[in-house]
Amino acid sequence: MTAPIRFYSVTDAYGEFSNFAAYPIVLDGKKWPTSEHYFQAQKFEDASVREHVRAARTPMIAAQRGRDRSKKLRKDWDRARDAVMEKALIAKFTQHEDLRALLLGTGDAPLIEHTANDDYWGDGGDGSGANRLGMLLMKVRHSLSKGC
Repeated sequence: MTAPIRFYSVTDAYGEFSNFAAYPIVLDGKKWPTSEHYFQAQKFEDASVREHVRAARTPMIAAQRGRDRSKKLRKDWDRARDAVMEKALIAKFTQHEDLRALLLGTGDAPLIEHTANDDYWGDGGDGSGANRLGMLLMKVRHSLSKGC
């Protein structure tokens, strides 16, 4: 089995896989500064709140706005979040040829978002997390390798 590729910080190896990496995407008729901006904005039903998140100067600010629980979340967010993330990743890795090549170049290596800060999208820092971001990246990689 190929050695796992662990990523997290945009300044580290494979930092391009982070949703904070500065690769704009076009989705739903709008340009989003990063996939993080898109993902965080989709948590909300209110278009003005989504636009407020999209306008954030940095992905960290977009993430903070997306975590603002004074704003009403979509009722289906827990069910929809993985599909929203996958949509953002497909856009990111199809709209940037260099990223597509980087992802495909990982072959069959397990991809792991390595962070103690998140046990859903990441590995929880000790491997006990769900690593959903890594899993979705591997799914996108598989689709791209099949020419989809």
